[in-house]
Amino acid sequence: MKSRLAGAHLVLRSAALFISLVAVGAAFHFSGLADALDQKWIDAAVRDQGLRGEMLFVAAGALFIALGLPRQVIAFLAGYAFGLAPGSALALLAAVGGCIAAFTYARLLGRDLVAARFPDRVRRIDDFLAENPLTMTLLIRFLPLGSNLLTNLAAGVSRVPPGPFFAGSALGYVPQTVVFALIGSGITVDIVFRVGLGAALFAASGALGVYLYRRYHGAKTLGPEIERDLDPGAPPAADGR
Repeated sequence: MKSRLAGAHLVLRSAALFISLVAVGAAFHFSGLADALDQKWIDAAVRDQGLRGEMLFVAAGALFIALGLPRQVIAFLAGYAFGLAPGSALALLAAVGGCIAAFTYARLLGRDLVAARFPDRVRRIDDFLAENPLTMTLLIRFLPLGSNLLTNLAAGVSRVPPGPFFAGSALGYVPQTVVFALIGSGITVDIVFRVGLGAALFAASGALGVYLYRRYHGAKTLGPEIERDLDPGAPPAADGR
């Protein structure tokens, strides 16, 4: 009887997860956001629109990131729309909002499905973050490797408490957010210099992440693929956790 109930529970939760994913995807497609998150949309709906434009940008950006699309694009567009400092702040809000949405979604609806689909990732995240979730989350976010969405989903399914995970993510998102907001910003600096400076800062933040990982991860690991990527002879894969 218990096994039947457990099986029915998994089927119902999986069905709810599937339906909600389809609904979100349909809303994203038919609203036009899938094609509209570009400079034309920014100019028409966000730029110079005051608080309304800022709120719309953060909401759209959070949805964009929660669905697994690159948060660096949001930071670039935020820099273009609002300038370096306010753009960085708004892009950071969107990135954290997307992180919270994906984490909460996995914890409330997708625990069984995500755990079954990515068991190794969930186990590694759980073990890696267990003792000091704030510091270790910050360390993960500094690494220029991996998938932001999979990290959020795996953490949501794990035993990691949400508060330290969100705080560590927010702090860890800062370097790349500022870098891409700088590149997208309209500050009166030559674009070649801005891109060059952004590339240098991105490389520096990635190097810091690799250094912290090597120094503090101890016996814990995020998996052999991460260890291979961090091998000095191999070029890093820059997706940004």
